[in-house]
Amino acid sequence: MTIERIATGAVGEEELALESTVRPRRLDEFAGQDRVKENLAILIDAARHREEPVDHVLLYGPPGLGKTTLANIVAAEMGAQIRTTSGPAIERAGDLAAVLTSLGKGDVLFIDEIHRLSHVVEEILYPAMEDFALDVVLGKGPGARTVRLQIEQVTVIGATTRVGSITGPLRDRFGVTYRLDYYGQADLERILRRSADILEISLDQEAAAVVARRSRGTPRIANRLLKRVRDFAQVRGAAGASVSAQLASEALDLLEIDDRGLDALDRQLLRAMAEHHAGGPVGLQTMAATISEPVETLEDVIEPYLMQTGLLARTSRGRQLTAGAWEHLGLTPPQAAGSPQPGLFDQG
Repeated sequence: MTIERIATGAVGEEELALESTVRPRRLDEFAGQDRVKENLAILIDAARHREEPVDHVLLYGPPGLGKTTLANIVAAEMGAQIRTTSGPAIERAGDLAAVLTSLGKGDVLFIDEIHRLSHVVEEILYPAMEDFALDVVLGKGPGARTVRLQIEQVTVIGATTRVGSITGPLRDRFGVTYRLDYYGQADLERILRRSADILEISLDQEAAAVVARRSRGTPRIANRLLKRVRDFAQVRGAAGASVSAQLASEALDLLEIDDRGLDALDRQLLRAMAEHHAGGPVGLQTMAATISEPVETLEDVIEPYLMQTGLLARTSRGRQLTAGAWEHLGLTPPQAAGSPQPGLFDQG
Protein backbone atom coordinates (compact mmCIF):
# COMPACT_ATOMS: atom_id res chain seq x y z
CA MET A 1 0.00 0.00 0.00
CA THR A 2 1.46 3.36 -0.97
CA ILE A 3 1.02 6.59 0.90
CA GLU A 4 -0.55 8.09 -2.21
CA ARG A 5 -3.34 5.57 -1.96
CA ILE A 6 -3.62 6.10 1.78
CA ALA A 7 -4.01 9.82 1.22
CA THR A 8 -6.33 9.92 -1.77
CA GLY A 9 -7.78 6.50 -2.36
CA ALA A 10 -11.25 5.37 -1.48
CA VAL A 11 -11.57 4.66 2.23
CA GLY A 12 -13.96 2.21 3.82
CA GLU A 13 -16.43 2.80 6.62
CA GLU A 14 -13.83 1.88 9.24
CA GLU A 15 -11.39 4.48 7.90
CA LEU A 16 -14.10 7.15 7.82
CA ALA A 17 -15.04 6.27 11.40
CA LEU A 18 -11.38 6.71 12.39
CA GLU A 19 -11.25 10.17 10.84
CA SER A 20 -14.43 11.31 12.55
CA THR A 21 -13.23 9.93 15.89
CA VAL A 22 -9.84 11.62 16.01
CA ARG A 23 -10.85 14.84 14.24
CA PRO A 24 -10.66 17.87 16.58
CA ARG A 25 -13.95 19.56 17.42
CA ARG A 26 -12.68 22.89 18.75
CA LEU A 27 -9.96 25.33 17.80
CA ASP A 28 -7.95 24.74 20.98
CA GLU A 29 -7.83 21.00 20.16
CA PHE A 30 -6.39 21.64 16.71
CA ALA A 31 -2.61 21.14 16.64
CA GLY A 32 -0.37 23.04 14.25
CA GLN A 33 -1.11 25.80 11.73
CA ASP A 34 -0.62 28.36 14.51
CA ARG A 35 -0.90 31.45 12.31
CA VAL A 36 -4.11 30.21 10.67
CA LYS A 37 -5.56 29.31 14.09
CA GLU A 38 -4.73 32.74 15.50
CA ASN A 39 -6.37 34.53 12.58
CA LEU A 40 -9.43 32.29 12.70
CA ALA A 41 -9.81 32.86 16.45
CA ILE A 42 -9.84 36.64 15.89
CA LEU A 43 -12.29 36.27 12.99
CA ILE A 44 -14.67 34.12 15.05
CA ASP A 45 -14.49 36.26 18.20
CA ALA A 46 -15.16 39.44 16.22
CA ALA A 47 -18.15 37.84 14.48
CA ARG A 48 -19.53 36.69 17.84
CA HIS A 49 -19.31 40.16 19.34
CA ARG A 50 -21.09 41.68 16.34
CA GLU A 51 -23.59 38.80 16.36
CA GLU A 52 -22.95 38.31 12.65
CA PRO A 53 -21.97 35.28 10.57
CA VAL A 54 -18.28 34.73 9.93
CA ASP A 55 -16.98 36.19 6.68
CA HIS A 56 -16.44 33.79 3.78
CA VAL A 57 -13.23 31.74 4.13
CA LEU A 58 -11.04 30.10 1.49
CA LEU A 59 -8.62 27.37 2.65
CA TYR A 60 -6.00 25.94 0.32
CA GLY A 61 -3.05 23.61 0.51
CA PRO A 62 -2.10 19.96 -0.08
CA PRO A 63 -4.64 17.26 0.84
CA GLY A 64 -4.90 15.94 4.38
CA LEU A 65 -3.80 19.06 6.26
CA GLY A 66 -7.11 19.88 7.97
CA LYS A 67 -9.20 22.05 5.63
CA THR A 68 -12.39 20.06 6.27
CA THR A 69 -11.63 19.91 9.99
CA LEU A 70 -11.20 23.69 10.21
CA ALA A 71 -14.50 24.23 8.38
CA ASN A 72 -16.29 22.06 10.94
CA ILE A 73 -14.50 23.85 13.76
CA VAL A 74 -15.65 27.26 12.49
CA ALA A 75 -19.25 26.02 12.45
CA ALA A 76 -18.91 24.50 15.94
CA GLU A 77 -17.33 27.63 17.42
CA MET A 78 -20.15 29.74 15.98
CA GLY A 79 -22.83 27.30 17.17
CA ALA A 80 -24.01 26.91 13.57
CA GLN A 81 -25.02 24.01 11.37
CA ILE A 82 -22.77 22.97 8.49
CA ARG A 83 -23.70 21.56 5.10
CA THR A 84 -20.87 19.82 3.26
CA THR A 85 -20.68 19.34 -0.49
CA SER A 86 -18.04 19.44 -3.24
CA GLY A 87 -17.51 21.18 -6.54
CA PRO A 88 -18.14 18.10 -8.74
CA ALA A 89 -21.32 17.25 -6.80
CA ILE A 90 -22.99 20.56 -7.71
CA GLU A 91 -23.75 19.94 -11.38
CA ARG A 92 -26.56 22.45 -11.94
CA ALA A 93 -27.40 25.89 -10.63
CA GLY A 94 -30.59 24.47 -9.14
CA ASP A 95 -28.55 22.11 -6.97
CA LEU A 96 -26.72 25.03 -5.36
CA ALA A 97 -29.93 27.03 -5.00
CA ALA A 98 -31.60 24.13 -3.19
CA VAL A 99 -28.70 23.89 -0.72
CA LEU A 100 -28.52 27.63 -0.06
CA THR A 101 -32.27 28.03 0.54
CA SER A 102 -32.19 25.22 3.11
CA LEU A 103 -29.63 27.01 5.31
CA GLY A 104 -30.50 29.17 8.30
CA LYS A 105 -28.90 32.42 9.40
CA GLY A 106 -25.25 31.96 10.31
CA ASP A 107 -25.04 28.41 8.95
CA VAL A 108 -21.94 27.26 7.06
CA LEU A 109 -21.80 25.89 3.53
CA PHE A 110 -18.54 24.00 3.04
CA ILE A 111 -17.57 23.38 -0.59
CA ASP A 112 -14.63 21.01 -1.03
CA GLU A 113 -12.73 21.06 -4.34
CA ILE A 114 -14.29 24.42 -5.03
CA HIS A 115 -12.01 24.92 -8.02
CA ARG A 116 -14.10 22.31 -9.86
CA LEU A 117 -17.33 24.33 -9.78
CA SER A 118 -18.79 24.97 -13.22
CA HIS A 119 -19.01 28.55 -14.48
CA VAL A 120 -22.82 28.39 -14.46
CA VAL A 121 -22.85 27.45 -10.78
CA GLU A 122 -20.28 30.13 -9.99
CA GLU A 123 -22.56 32.79 -11.45
CA ILE A 124 -25.26 31.75 -8.97
CA LEU A 125 -22.77 31.77 -6.11
CA TYR A 126 -21.58 35.36 -6.69
CA PRO A 127 -24.77 37.18 -5.55
CA ALA A 128 -25.30 34.57 -2.83
CA MET A 129 -21.93 35.45 -1.28
CA GLU A 130 -22.14 39.22 -1.82
CA ASP A 131 -25.81 40.11 -1.40
CA PHE A 132 -27.23 36.90 0.12
CA ALA A 133 -29.57 36.60 -2.83
CA LEU A 134 -30.32 34.19 -5.65
CA ASP A 135 -31.09 35.37 -9.18
CA VAL A 136 -33.62 32.96 -10.64
CA VAL A 137 -34.61 33.06 -14.32
CA LEU A 138 -38.29 32.38 -14.96
CA GLY A 139 -39.48 31.42 -18.40
CA LYS A 140 -37.61 31.13 -21.69
CA GLY A 141 -36.98 33.21 -24.74
CA PRO A 142 -38.04 36.88 -25.04
CA GLY A 143 -40.52 36.54 -22.17
CA ALA A 144 -37.91 35.33 -19.64
CA ARG A 145 -37.42 37.45 -16.55
CA THR A 146 -35.11 37.40 -13.58
CA VAL A 147 -36.40 37.27 -10.01
CA ARG A 148 -34.15 37.91 -7.02
CA LEU A 149 -34.82 35.77 -3.96
CA GLN A 150 -33.29 36.70 -0.63
CA ILE A 151 -31.58 33.96 1.41
CA GLU A 152 -30.28 33.93 4.96
CA GLN A 153 -26.86 35.35 5.77
CA VAL A 154 -24.60 32.31 5.56
CA THR A 155 -20.87 31.64 5.55
CA VAL A 156 -19.31 29.94 2.56
CA ILE A 157 -16.06 28.07 3.27
CA GLY A 158 -14.21 26.79 0.23
CA ALA A 159 -11.35 24.30 0.18
CA THR A 160 -9.01 23.52 -2.67
CA THR A 161 -5.66 21.99 -3.46
CA ARG A 162 -5.35 24.22 -6.55
CA VAL A 163 -5.96 27.82 -5.61
CA GLY A 164 -4.60 28.94 -8.98
CA SER A 165 -7.46 27.13 -10.74
CA ILE A 166 -10.10 29.25 -8.97
CA THR A 167 -11.35 32.11 -11.12
CA GLY A 168 -10.44 35.61 -10.01
CA PRO A 169 -14.03 36.81 -9.43
CA LEU A 170 -14.77 33.85 -7.14
CA ARG A 171 -11.50 34.14 -5.24
CA ASP A 172 -12.07 37.87 -4.63
CA ARG A 173 -15.42 37.22 -2.96
CA PHE A 174 -13.81 35.42 -0.04
CA GLY A 175 -13.13 37.74 2.86
CA VAL A 176 -10.09 35.80 4.08
CA THR A 177 -7.78 33.29 2.43
CA TYR A 178 -5.50 30.98 4.41
CA ARG A 179 -2.83 28.59 3.20
CA LEU A 180 -2.24 25.40 5.17
CA ASP A 181 1.36 24.18 5.18
CA TYR A 182 2.87 20.81 5.98
CA TYR A 183 3.17 20.10 9.70
CA GLY A 184 6.37 19.99 11.71
CA GLN A 185 7.64 17.01 13.66
CA ALA A 186 6.50 18.32 17.06
CA ASP A 187 2.94 19.07 15.89
CA LEU A 188 2.58 15.63 14.31
CA GLU A 189 3.75 13.97 17.53
CA ARG A 190 1.09 15.92 19.45
CA ILE A 191 -1.55 14.79 16.97
CA LEU A 192 -0.41 11.17 17.21
CA ARG A 193 -0.41 11.15 21.00
CA ARG A 194 -3.92 12.63 21.05
CA SER A 195 -5.15 10.08 18.48
CA ALA A 196 -3.48 7.25 20.38
CA ASP A 197 -5.30 8.27 23.58
CA ILE A 198 -8.65 8.40 21.77
CA LEU A 199 -8.07 5.02 20.11
CA GLU A 200 -6.69 3.56 23.36
CA ILE A 201 -3.27 2.75 21.88
CA SER A 202 -0.28 2.67 24.21
CA LEU A 203 2.26 4.62 22.18
CA ASP A 204 5.58 5.63 23.70
CA GLN A 205 7.31 8.90 22.83
CA GLU A 206 9.98 7.35 20.59
CA ALA A 207 7.34 5.44 18.59
CA ALA A 208 5.35 8.65 18.08
CA ALA A 209 8.51 10.30 16.74
CA VAL A 210 9.09 7.41 14.29
CA VAL A 211 5.54 7.59 12.91
CA ALA A 212 5.59 11.39 12.75
CA ARG A 213 8.86 11.40 10.83
CA ARG A 214 7.39 9.13 8.17
CA SER A 215 4.01 10.88 7.84
CA ARG A 216 4.96 13.37 5.08
CA GLY A 217 4.01 16.28 7.31
CA THR A 218 0.32 15.33 6.94
CA PRO A 219 -2.01 14.55 9.89
CA ARG A 220 -4.32 12.39 7.79
CA ILE A 221 -1.44 10.14 6.83
CA ALA A 222 -0.12 10.15 10.41
CA ASN A 223 -3.45 8.85 11.71
CA ARG A 224 -3.62 6.20 8.98
CA LEU A 225 -0.12 5.00 9.76
CA LEU A 226 -0.92 4.96 13.46
CA LYS A 227 -3.74 2.55 12.75
CA ARG A 228 -1.51 0.33 10.64
CA VAL A 229 1.08 0.29 13.44
CA ARG A 230 -1.67 -0.69 15.87
CA ASP A 231 -2.63 -3.61 13.60
CA PHE A 232 1.00 -4.73 13.42
CA ALA A 233 1.39 -4.46 17.20
CA GLN A 234 -1.72 -6.55 17.84
CA VAL A 235 -0.54 -9.33 15.54
CA ARG A 236 3.22 -9.39 16.09
CA GLY A 237 3.80 -7.48 19.31
CA ALA A 238 3.56 -8.57 22.90
CA ALA A 239 0.02 -8.57 24.26
CA GLY A 240 -0.70 -5.47 26.32
CA ALA A 241 2.72 -3.94 25.68
CA SER A 242 3.09 -0.36 24.47
CA VAL A 243 4.06 0.30 20.88
CA SER A 244 7.83 0.81 20.82
CA ALA A 245 9.96 2.67 18.29
CA GLN A 246 11.38 -0.64 17.00
CA LEU A 247 7.93 -2.11 16.49
CA ALA A 248 6.70 1.06 14.75
CA SER A 249 9.75 0.98 12.45
CA GLU A 250 9.14 -2.66 11.57
CA ALA A 251 5.49 -1.94 10.76
CA LEU A 252 6.34 1.02 8.52
CA ASP A 253 9.19 -0.87 6.84
CA LEU A 254 6.64 -3.54 5.96
CA LEU A 255 4.54 -0.80 4.31
CA GLU A 256 7.68 0.25 2.36
CA ILE A 257 7.72 3.70 3.93
CA ASP A 258 11.23 4.92 4.56
CA ASP A 259 12.66 7.33 7.14
CA ARG A 260 11.78 10.40 5.07
CA GLY A 261 8.19 9.31 4.50
CA LEU A 262 8.74 8.20 0.90
CA ASP A 263 6.84 5.12 -0.25
CA ALA A 264 7.50 2.76 -3.15
CA LEU A 265 5.81 5.09 -5.65
CA ASP A 266 7.91 8.08 -4.61
CA ARG A 267 11.12 6.10 -4.90
CA GLN A 268 9.99 4.67 -8.23
CA LEU A 269 9.56 8.19 -9.59
CA LEU A 270 12.93 9.39 -8.31
CA ARG A 271 14.71 6.29 -9.55
CA ALA A 272 13.05 6.49 -12.97
CA MET A 273 14.18 10.10 -13.33
CA ALA A 274 17.69 9.11 -12.30
CA GLU A 275 18.03 6.03 -14.49
CA HIS A 276 16.05 7.02 -17.58
CA HIS A 277 16.45 10.81 -17.70
CA ALA A 278 19.82 11.37 -15.98
CA GLY A 279 18.07 13.25 -13.20
CA GLY A 280 16.29 15.68 -15.51
CA PRO A 281 15.15 18.22 -16.31
CA VAL A 282 12.09 16.27 -17.49
CA GLY A 283 8.52 17.31 -18.21
CA LEU A 284 5.57 16.40 -16.01
CA GLN A 285 3.82 14.45 -18.78
CA THR A 286 6.96 12.40 -19.38
CA MET A 287 7.30 11.68 -15.65
CA ALA A 288 3.68 10.50 -15.49
CA ALA A 289 4.10 8.25 -18.51
CA THR A 290 7.34 6.80 -17.16
CA ILE A 291 5.72 5.47 -13.97
CA SER A 292 2.21 4.97 -15.45
CA GLU A 293 0.47 7.35 -13.06
CA PRO A 294 -1.95 10.22 -13.82
CA VAL A 295 -0.52 13.71 -14.05
CA GLU A 296 -2.94 14.84 -11.32
CA THR A 297 -1.45 12.30 -8.89
CA LEU A 298 2.03 13.66 -9.49
CA GLU A 299 0.95 17.30 -9.19
CA ASP A 300 -1.32 17.02 -6.14
CA VAL A 301 0.16 14.16 -4.08
CA ILE A 302 3.72 13.18 -4.97
CA GLU A 303 5.44 16.29 -6.26
CA PRO A 304 4.57 18.82 -3.49
CA TYR A 305 6.13 16.73 -0.72
CA LEU A 306 9.22 15.85 -2.78
CA MET A 307 9.75 19.54 -3.47
CA GLN A 308 9.08 20.47 0.17
CA THR A 309 11.74 18.04 1.35
CA GLY A 310 14.26 19.25 -1.21
CA LEU A 311 14.42 16.07 -3.30
CA LEU A 312 12.86 17.53 -6.44
CA ALA A 313 13.32 20.94 -8.05
CA ARG A 314 11.06 22.66 -10.55
CA THR A 315 12.94 24.53 -13.25
CA SER A 316 11.89 26.38 -16.40
CA ARG A 317 12.81 23.26 -18.42
CA GLY A 318 11.07 20.74 -16.18
CA ARG A 319 11.55 18.78 -12.96
CA GLN A 320 15.05 17.87 -11.82
CA LEU A 321 16.53 15.74 -9.05
CA THR A 322 18.52 17.55 -6.40
CA ALA A 323 21.77 16.39 -4.84
CA GLY A 324 19.75 15.20 -1.85
CA ALA A 325 17.66 12.94 -4.06
CA TRP A 326 20.75 11.27 -5.52
CA GLU A 327 22.10 10.77 -2.01
CA HIS A 328 18.78 9.35 -0.76
CA LEU A 329 18.72 6.85 -3.64
CA GLY A 330 22.34 5.89 -3.00
CA LEU A 331 23.28 6.79 -6.56
CA THR A 332 26.05 8.93 -8.02
CA PRO A 333 24.79 11.84 -10.13
CA PRO A 334 26.17 12.18 -13.66
CA GLN A 335 28.82 14.83 -14.16
CA ALA A 336 26.38 17.21 -15.82
CA ALA A 337 23.98 16.94 -12.87
CA GLY A 338 26.69 17.37 -10.25
CA SER A 339 28.56 20.34 -11.70
CA PRO A 340 27.65 23.39 -13.81
CA GLN A 341 28.31 23.48 -17.54
CA PRO A 342 31.40 25.52 -18.56
CA GLY A 343 30.66 28.99 -19.79
CA LEU A 344 31.52 30.33 -23.23
CA PHE A 345 34.59 32.21 -22.03
CA ASP A 346 35.78 29.70 -19.39
CA GLN A 347 39.38 28.61 -19.67
CA GLY A 348 40.45 24.95 -20.19
